[in-house]
Amino acid sequence: MTSVRLDLAYLGSRFAGWAAQPGVRTVQGELEAALERILGSPARLTVAGRTDAGVHAWGQVASFVIQREAPPELARALNSLTGQDLAVLSGQAVPDGFDARRDARSRTYCYRVLAERTSNPFEAGVALHWPYRVDEGALGACADAVIGTHDFTAFTPTQTEHVRFERDILRAEWHEKPAALGHGRVLELWIEADAFMRNMVRVLVGTMLEVASARRPIENFAALLEGAPRERAGETAPPHGLHLASVRY
Repeated sequence: MTSVRLDLAYLGSRFAGWAAQPGVRTVQGELEAALERILGSPARLTVAGRTDAGVHAWGQVASFVIQREAPPELARALNSLTGQDLAVLSGQAVPDGFDARRDARSRTYCYRVLAERTSNPFEAGVALHWPYRVDEGALGACADAVIGTHDFTAFTPTQTEHVRFERDILRAEWHEKPAALGHGRVLELWIEADAFMRNMVRVLVGTMLEVASARRPIENFAALLEGAPRERAGETAPPHGLHLASVRY
């Protein structure tokens, strides 16, 4: 048996998320169909972080096990069978037993916000356009508040399969960068944790932007990290601003 690791990047705009679902296009579905054509038999992928519909990835990792050696130039063969919005950056045999999900130590996400009154068409699909007031100091204070171990019940849907709501946030920082072609500025939240719950980063961003636009005090935001119910937090930011940046093993 051979364990194989795939490193992936994709634009999530035309995918109904990672997980295979009947009748819709998904990242897992497209990759597993391509693998079956190459290998001649089905292969079941395990992924480091399941992304929702519309969420992008720069550094996703998946793994699978086959009963033979990994085919040569696997990444090239897969890329010849997938769409242009999905790229297999590398595909290689790894030590037996490697599991992309179980062996991951942390995941890092980046949420991008175009903080300008005027939209930028080159950022439209990969950043949230936020034409309102932004207090960057307030964003920084929110990021500082989430570092450490907290109860994030307020930042995931009420109807959930999660049974553990504590997460350990290792890093949370807002950075400013030029927007595409230098037209405006983008604010990016970089956040690393042992694991994330569904919609967690998007609800954090939606709530942080309320603080940054003076609609919610920072003290209220900090109180949410003590296990407050979902309805007390802010709106869920749209998926197209979210990117799975990397996975650490």
